[in-house]
Amino acid sequence: MIALTCGEPAGIGPEIAAAAWSSLAGRVPFFLIGDPAHLPEGTPVALIDSPADAPRAARDGALPVLAHPFPGSRTPGAPQPAQAQAVVDVIARGVALVQAGHASALCTAPIHKQALQEGAGFAFPGHTEYLAHLAGGARVAMMLAGPSLRVVPATIHIPLSEVPRALTADCIEEAIRLTHVALVRDFAIPAPRLAVAGLNPHAGEGGRMGREEIEVIAPLLDRLRAEGMRLAGPLSADTMFHAAARARYDAAICMYHDQALIPIKTLDFDRGVNVTLGLPFVRTSPDHGTAYDIAGKGIADPQSLIEALRLAWEMAERRTGAA
Repeated sequence: MIALTCGEPAGIGPEIAAAAWSSLAGRVPFFLIGDPAHLPEGTPVALIDSPADAPRAARDGALPVLAHPFPGSRTPGAPQPAQAQAVVDVIARGVALVQAGHASALCTAPIHKQALQEGAGFAFPGHTEYLAHLAGGARVAMMLAGPSLRVVPATIHIPLSEVPRALTADCIEEAIRLTHVALVRDFAIPAPRLAVAGLNPHAGEGGRMGREEIEVIAPLLDRLRAEGMRLAGPLSADTMFHAAARARYDAAICMYHDQALIPIKTLDFDRGVNVTLGLPFVRTSPDHGTAYDIAGKGIADPQSLIEALRLAWEMAERRTGAA
């Protein structure tokens, strides 16, 4: 089954976990790791002692919960510093279960990085970097996948002013190779087509608006094409994401965070899924944050989490079938 970590209890995680169970019960098998007291009143819950007990609980119609007690009650919209360490510990527990083979994939509800930094001294920019650490320093990339588009930023959680310095040929190559492997293995695309964005407006316009395309990106793409990769670029980012352009590739490699996330969140905001590439296990997450402003109001849309659980299940099945 899929292990779903609870995320930040003050956010919408408990509500969307319960709603996802209501939608997916009997079709996508998962269990929750967290404090059952945080779930909305009336949620059918079955406490389990191990993931092995989850299928039985699910057959009885209840959401299987591997209890992880948190100090204090849930306070929607107001994170409690005393609960921050438990949020981090649940993630680590989920990773340990997947690595030990007790779960087929990991799906993570949203966390709030500032709350974890202030309450638990969390030393990582986000989920992605922490999961890489737990996986022994794996080289990873972040894919955002939706019905209309898949994107992978070569640089992630750094200030925009630092992107040109961080954007080395090795960095871009790593994103391309991780994406290529994932599309073949996890998305069943045998010969992936990748579109690679430039860094500068108009992809540098022949060097008049920047030389990264000429000096870094284009030579790398030529070398990888010689290996047989199907690569287009460097392309002007402002013309890569309309419908006709998207039909020509299976994923887009972008140079920085917003260049990748703005188009996919515009096109697939409610159905986008965050996938961590390069880990030795499957990990997905909804493509949104904790939404403190609507937490506890019963109006949170669970669709992105539903899509994340579905995709985790599909990816896990493909890996099992290929093993």
